[in-house]
Amino acid sequence: MNPSTPLDATIAALSTRIDAPAATLAELLALWRERGQDRAAWEHGPLLYDRLGERFLKMGAPFIAIEVAGEGLERWKKDVRLRQILGLAWARSASPEKANSILGKLAAEGHCDEETLGMLARTHKDFALRATAPDVRRRHLRTAFERYADAYRLTNGYWTGINAASMATLLGDGESAAALARTVRGQCLEELKRSKTGQGDYWLLATLGEAELNLRAWAEAERWYREAAEAGRNRFGDLSSTRRQARLLLPHLGQSSAWIDSILRIPRVVVFAGHMIDQPGRLRPRFPQRLEQPVQNALRERLQKLNARIGYSSAACGSDILFLEALLEANGEAHVVLPYAKDLFMRDSVAILPGSRWEERCNEVLRRAASVVTASNEKMEGGSVSYDYANLVLHGLAMVRARELDTELYGLAVWDGRPGDAAGGTASVVQRWRQMSVPFEQIDLAKMLGQESGDGNQESAPQTGLISAPSSNSDTRVMAMLFADTPGYSKFTEAHIPLYVQHFMGAIAQLLSQSAHRAVVKNTWGDSIYLVFENVRSAGLFALDLCDLINSNSAAWQERGLPGELSLRVGLHAGPVYRCHDPIIESMTFTGTHVSRAARIEPITPPGQVYASQGFAALAEVEKIAEFTCEFVKQAEWAKNFGSFPTFVVRRG
Repeated sequence: MNPSTPLDATIAALSTRIDAPAATLAELLALWRERGQDRAAWEHGPLLYDRLGERFLKMGAPFIAIEVAGEGLERWKKDVRLRQILGLAWARSASPEKANSILGKLAAEGHCDEETLGMLARTHKDFALRATAPDVRRRHLRTAFERYADAYRLTNGYWTGINAASMATLLGDGESAAALARTVRGQCLEELKRSKTGQGDYWLLATLGEAELNLRAWAEAERWYREAAEAGRNRFGDLSSTRRQARLLLPHLGQSSAWIDSILRIPRVVVFAGHMIDQPGRLRPRFPQRLEQPVQNALRERLQKLNARIGYSSAACGSDILFLEALLEANGEAHVVLPYAKDLFMRDSVAILPGSRWEERCNEVLRRAASVVTASNEKMEGGSVSYDYANLVLHGLAMVRARELDTELYGLAVWDGRPGDAAGGTASVVQRWRQMSVPFEQIDLAKMLGQESGDGNQESAPQTGLISAPSSNSDTRVMAMLFADTPGYSKFTEAHIPLYVQHFMGAIAQLLSQSAHRAVVKNTWGDSIYLVFENVRSAGLFALDLCDLINSNSAAWQERGLPGELSLRVGLHAGPVYRCHDPIIESMTFTGTHVSRAARIEPITPPGQVYASQGFAALAEVEKIAEFTCEFVKQAEWAKNFGSFPTFVVRRG
């Protein structure tokens, strides 16, 4: 672009930042967050949205690509490239149904280009991999093959050609697979010769590797895959996609997938926990300042040993900041979860050593982090449940990222092996890792101090559940909350109200009494329903049952004199709340700022659906719930100016 106006210059500068090969995920996220400063450039056309969405996909961040493409489509609803990016992002987020719907509409509108047809074929491949019935699996593989082959005949593009070859291999049609693979290999080699640098781009090299796989030329396949791995060193999403395809093919070709895993290495995701630096006057040293450099050296060594470049941690002075610094030093991707508001957290857990630089260092790692999540607006009484909740959210987000990239999750702890000073600390985190069978490594502070680790080798007492028990100094705990209401209730006539109470609310009451998912608190006011559950599984499954009940009975409501379009909006959240006796209703209830947070989700939920917070989605991941999924929708503005938060739709698994 040859800038001729200030606006052109701004667009060119932003494009350069997006396309910079060395740009990190944190830098691209910062550019995305700062878009309000260059609003005219972003509103000029879809170009910046297209480029940034594509870049997030390459970096293995499909949820952010969904947000980028979604915002762009609010302004340019018919933009084909944005719709393609959105479709591929949903496919990479394990939501082939959504991807298929978006791409199918594009094809129906006549956009039968290689991108649309190829990505539509990919959704059928995903359907095939999910299918348990052999005939269903084969039908989807056949559809994927036909779609890829159609796109290849249409455009002669090598990526649809190689996918058609691989689908033929999976269908047992070796002859077609070999013919297609040879043709595609020839195309790619010609393209490689035309390259000015003598080097191919990532997808060209990966395609050559896949072509040789289909031709059973193992040594050649390994050579091309090694070159692709070097070209795509930081493209975690692309590397993951290529490895997944190779893993799919190798068993059908009678080969182990171990060698491809060693070549296309996706860095591990590490979830971190560790002790703070000792405060002055601590009676028994645990992490004295003199161990700062040895601990940082050990962290660098462990991150390298684990091949870990994606990390999740809090940001307290001591181990947390040392971990984040070591990760960023290695050009890693850092994600931070603060237990409560930054200013108070700084006072409690960072700026506690007079004359130190911990506060400055904390601000720097937060500035460079790919994401910073504040688990709670305020600190709960006693604090331990706030830390425990933040650790749960931290772990859940790390699990999501590991699943996105199809890589391993490891724990890493800087720990003295002893029980913690309070609940919610490093010992509690390690206890949870053991319970969940999460592999972890320990940097042993007791050994560094030359002391016996005491009972550090003893197994921790088993917990009763992953959601926290009440803290010792106040009756607070992590609970799951449901808010629901009826859109249009304010327009009901007086004649509707008794019928609504008797039939609509009566049906909900009957469901509550018969459900296996017991609510420990039940309350209503007008059309609003407030329920509290012991865990996210019960809350999520009851919410889906509730929506099924209401959505499937529109005719019954009309027969009883109610509007036929009756529905519910349901919002879910999980967080630490106070258990108390309400003197007005003379009953036990739960209250606190997280109840208010839960109440702000329901008003922005589409009728007939269930929306959830990031906290709820993270805890659902920790609990490994199979009966439902939490799919990212968008960064949504919650009701009553509460703020903008990642928001998820809950669907049956």
